[in-house]
Amino acid sequence: MYFSPPEISLVGKMFRYAGELAEDYFRLGRSGLKNHRYEVKTLAHLSDQETDDKAFAHLCRYLYQKEGRDDHPDNFYFFKICLQDDRILDAVKRSKPFVRLEPLMLYIAAHELVHVVRFNGREIDFDAPLEEKIAEEEKVHSITRSMLQPVAVTDVNLVLDCFSNRYRIGDICN
Repeated sequence: MYFSPPEISLVGKMFRYAGELAEDYFRLGRSGLKNHRYEVKTLAHLSDQETDDKAFAHLCRYLYQKEGRDDHPDNFYFFKICLQDDRILDAVKRSKPFVRLEPLMLYIAAHELVHVVRFNGREIDFDAPLEEKIAEEEKVHSITRSMLQPVAVTDVNLVLDCFSNRYRIGDICN
């Protein structure tokens, strides 16, 4: 099950909005998220390693190597936020009429962008041991809640309550 064209448009809108909230929350300045290399892809555009049957989104990190050299100064990491359309749409379908796609996508987008900012800022090691990743997930959830609090209308609060620590919002892979 893939996002429809109107749903893909909504996903883009929610990531733009979440990006503005992240820029404000982290005080990223004029360049905002532009210095954080990432892209967002939906299930139709993911490879097998980028899919996950346990999360709404899966964060992957890739290394761009200039001229194929490990030590080139222009090498950099970038992130791919891999949305699991089927899991997201199924969650909305199962929780109708309470949870709608728009507030759920806002939460997922905000959550994943918090990860991107924190990994790019080296606040946590992407290759950290499992225990640290579990603690990081709780920290990211807490930050996401704080980031969304100023805009938390009924629909967003419902998502915050329904999809709290009991569910895996995102997952991380190399």
